[in-house]
This record gives sequence, C-alpha cells and structure tokens, in this order.
Amino acid sequence: MRKTLIELETKFWQSMVDQDPDRAIALLCEPAVMVSAHGAMTFDHAGYREMAERGTMVVTAFELTDVEVVFPNDATAVMMYKVKQTVTPRGKRQGETQDMIDSSTWVRQGAEWRCAMHTETPVAAKAGSR
Repeated sequence: MRKTLIELETKFWQSMVDQDPDRAIALLCEPAVMVSAHGAMTFDHAGYREMAERGTMVVTAFELTDVEVVFPNDATAVMMYKVKQTVTPRGKRQGETQDMIDSSTWVRQGAEWRCAMHTETPVAAKAGSR
C-alpha cells in the first residue's frame, strides 16, 4: 500500500512537470484543499485546470526524499516528505530551486486513491548559510 501511494504522489508531481492537468485531475478529490505560503484554498477540477494551464509558475523538476506514510485507517493515508523542486516562470527557461516539506492526504474512494489535501512549507534557511 505504501509503495502504491508513493507512486501516485510521484505520478502527480510528474504530471505537473509534463504540464498534463488531465493526469493530475484524475488523482484529485473534488473538492481538494491546498495550504502553502500563498494561503489556503479549496478548488474543484476546473479550478485545478485553471491553475495548471494559466498559473504564472510551473514545476520543471522535483526530487522526493524521506517519504513517510501513515495510515490512520484503511481508507486514509497521510504522506510527509521533503521535496527539492524547481519552479520556473511560465515561458521562461531559468528556474529557482526550492527545498520544501510537503504533506498529502489521500483517501480511498472505492478502489481508487485520490488526493484530498496537499500542504507545502518552505524549509527555513539555516543560520549562516547562503
């Protein structure tokens, strides 16, 4: 089960790199929730498509590490991990690499797992590092 959820999370991230909102939407609950440095939001599939196709920034690379998965019950999984992501202004070549701590809550709907909530928190820079 753990392996399946890590594969689904990775598939979602790859859909962002590939700019394939259909693949991402197939993995999302409706509505879904996101909490980030930009605030908290709830969105439906059409809202996700709007963000994915018209957002000012795109994810161009990612690496997930230190993945942990907790199962509060048989139909819920909470995943926590570190991610090194590169985000790039849409239409540009040069991006910025960011270190984040993310979590995703997945729920089983019938035989399928869907992501209901995602959070991301920037990793604080260590004192004296640049």
